[in-house]
Amino acid sequence: QVQVAESGGGSVQAGGSLKLSCVASGWTVYKMAWFRQAPGKEREGVATISMPTGGTRYADSVKGRFTISRDTTSAYLEMNNMKPEDSAMYYCAATREPGLSSSSLRAEKYNYWGQGTQVTVSS
Repeated sequence: QVQVAESGGGSVQAGGSLKLSCVASGWTVYKMAWFRQAPGKEREGVATISMPTGGTRYADSVKGRFTISRDTTSAYLEMNNMKPEDSAMYYCAATREPGLSSSSLRAEKYNYWGQGTQVTVSS
């Protein structure tokens, strides 16, 4: 099995920065991703990273502002120039399925999920 735990959420003013961390323990995972869900909205894939290669994919809404990175068993999301619309519960997810594709930001592609960490951006 795989356990996923994220940390690092909080409150920040618009234009500010936050960094989220996620650790996956147990079996080896091959992709880790960040999703977010605001009240009344669907869960949205933000960024994903291949653990073996470091390849990445981003949602258009965060390109140029967010950066996903990884080390051996952890993934990180560095968020810069944040906007009020970035406010949401952020979830880390992992899968043992390798390879990045156009569907790698779909929630159904991930088997293991953390509990979420709240991010609030004030204007």
